[in-house]
Amino acid sequence: MTRQQRFSRYLTGTGALLASGALLSGCGLASGPTDDGEVTLRLSHQWPAAEDGEGDFRAVLAERFAEQVEERTDGSVTVELHPNNSLIEDPTEQYSAIREQTLDMSVYPLDYAAGDVPEFSMTLMPAMVRNHAQAQNWKDSEIGDRIAEISEENGVRILTWVWNAGALGTAGDEPIRTPDDVPSGSVTRAAGPKVEEMLEDVGFGLSSMPSSDIYNALQTGTLDSAITSTSSFSSYRLYEQVETFTSPAGGNTFWFMFEPLIIGTESYDQLTEEQQETVDEVGADLQEFAYTASEEDDQRVHEEFEENGVEVVEMSDSDFDEWREASQPAWESFGEEVEGGEELLELGESVPAE
Repeated sequence: MTRQQRFSRYLTGTGALLASGALLSGCGLASGPTDDGEVTLRLSHQWPAAEDGEGDFRAVLAERFAEQVEERTDGSVTVELHPNNSLIEDPTEQYSAIREQTLDMSVYPLDYAAGDVPEFSMTLMPAMVRNHAQAQNWKDSEIGDRIAEISEENGVRILTWVWNAGALGTAGDEPIRTPDDVPSGSVTRAAGPKVEEMLEDVGFGLSSMPSSDIYNALQTGTLDSAITSTSSFSSYRLYEQVETFTSPAGGNTFWFMFEPLIIGTESYDQLTEEQQETVDEVGADLQEFAYTASEEDDQRVHEEFEENGVEVVEMSDSDFDEWREASQPAWESFGEEVEGGEELLELGESVPAE
């Protein structure tokens, strides 16, 4: 039986479990080593499944990781993929599932777990990271070392660093480039408690929901606008529901999310030393793909929205500076409320943007 056949069969079984309400009932899903050392790792994410190696690059990353790990370990490690919230309905709960050992791996926005680990809000601090060059500089800087340490201390190991630039789409005719462009009473959706804090300060009303619900919320008028990654704008076909699109392709955005490929430390510790080395090597080998694909997505989605009749604009440097100024109260509260927050802010702010 091929890996794809096993994967398809597993998804069918997963669907039955979801339908019966039995999934994640506390029995534990992570599959430890068998007598002959074989391990199954379950990897969940929220984006539509890749098809023939194409699609949302985060789903493609997960698929490539699964294929390469199985190949390089001669099948001793199998990675079962669960895309599109098919295993865990609420994507924010994936961190808890990893900690509870009912899930092994995820492509996961760390800021989703900021309620458990407040330091994770550094990875979606408004106007902290403005472009891909700055995002990519984090990994080899002191702030990158600190984020990796904090992650391991809290039960997850980063295998591949993934960053996504954010865009802002509006259902109305006027694009939003600066805080002064926010219409009175406008309701938006954005991930990240510190981003939301800034958005409220500049006059937005907020409605919380996963990216997969934005389409219906715009369609029904629940939302007037939405902020999410460019990749999600495309994967969820939001060009069908927005009239304007503030693109990060020009090099400026106040919303940059870190959503790495992670493995639970307890799941990682189940592996043999040789298996651990392979998992680490595959994650590292996919690093350039993750960076390049994310950056290329900005331009691809920019063009896709233009082709679908959406008015596409970009933030100027001065526009970004206005958002940076608006972000300062959120930065200050993070520094005051989070242990070591001031140091993390200083380290993050010191990362060059070129």
